[in-house]
Amino acid sequence: MTGMGAVPPGATARSGLNRIVVTTARRLAVALAMSIVVGLVMLNTWVSSPSSLFFRTFLLALSATAAFALFEVWPRTLPRWLQRWALQVIAVGVFMPVTTVLVYALSTPAGAGPFWENPARLDGWTHLTFTGLFLAPWTAFVAIVRQKDAFARDQELTFALERSELERQALDARLHLLQAQVAPHFLFNTLANVQALVDAGSPHAAGVLRDLTAYLRAAVPLLHEPAATIDRELQLVRPYLGLMQMRMPDRLRYAIDVDPSALDVRCPPTTLLTLVENAVRHGVDPSEDGGRIDIGITRRGDRCLVRVADTGAGLDPSAGGLGTGLATLRERLRLIFGDAADLRLGPNTPRGAVVEIDMPARS
Repeated sequence: MTGMGAVPPGATARSGLNRIVVTTARRLAVALAMSIVVGLVMLNTWVSSPSSLFFRTFLLALSATAAFALFEVWPRTLPRWLQRWALQVIAVGVFMPVTTVLVYALSTPAGAGPFWENPARLDGWTHLTFTGLFLAPWTAFVAIVRQKDAFARDQELTFALERSELERQALDARLHLLQAQVAPHFLFNTLANVQALVDAGSPHAAGVLRDLTAYLRAAVPLLHEPAATIDRELQLVRPYLGLMQMRMPDRLRYAIDVDPSALDVRCPPTTLLTLVENAVRHGVDPSEDGGRIDIGITRRGDRCLVRVADTGAGLDPSAGGLGTGLATLRERLRLIFGDAADLRLGPNTPRGAVVEIDMPARS
């Protein structure tokens, strides 16, 4: 199972810097737009040059933006009775008269009296100050509300991603547990079949053991892979059926019919082997006359149908459903494909049982 990799410190720093740059650029753009709108509204009553009006409205907007950003991070700790957003709104409001006083004081010509002694300049200062006091705090408040909404959405998305990752890790752990159960289940059943051949004193026992050793060397690594293909599954099934036919030469017959376009379809490891092993163990082996196993795999568009039918002993009514192998396989299919895959067990005609898997044809 592949865990989530740690984010390099450099990548985190770059991401934080990019976020600051984008936020600053967005706020400056809003400040410029607000200053232009206010300047156009005040243009008819402004007695000085339009350029001085737009310059001063932009300085006011820039001052409000600076106050908003400054008190967003400073001071680092606040008293419990003071909320950060309230401090920002108050600071933006306070900066408006302070900024206009500084602008008018610094723009007063040398030798001229204070701006408040000049009725025209005092009137301009009054208009700018009260416009700033009216618009800037409300703009800051709206920005804070939008910022909190965006933060809430980001938190919700982060929690959703974390929950999805935890669910994926849980599914991976469950799938690995099931696959870990498949390996001993398969190996013990195979060894039990070979032991029966040895106990019977068959002259083919030594050859069978050699074949089994070579087969297991190839098969065991496949049991721990996260996914397999139909082609890889057939590489397991064919030697397995060969071993079983050595054990029951007169009682086991089989045929394999595979659509070539289905060979690259992905499936859980040992999917086909589980179906075939189930047919041998619960169908052909218990039957006095043995039986035949027919394996058919077809691909129809984006679906793949795997069918394993036998003419053995048939379903046991007292079994009460799927055996261990098929129940585990159904759970593994559900973990990988969800409701998109289906495993069905039913009677075969004229006798025996048939298992079908209808699953997505993913390559």
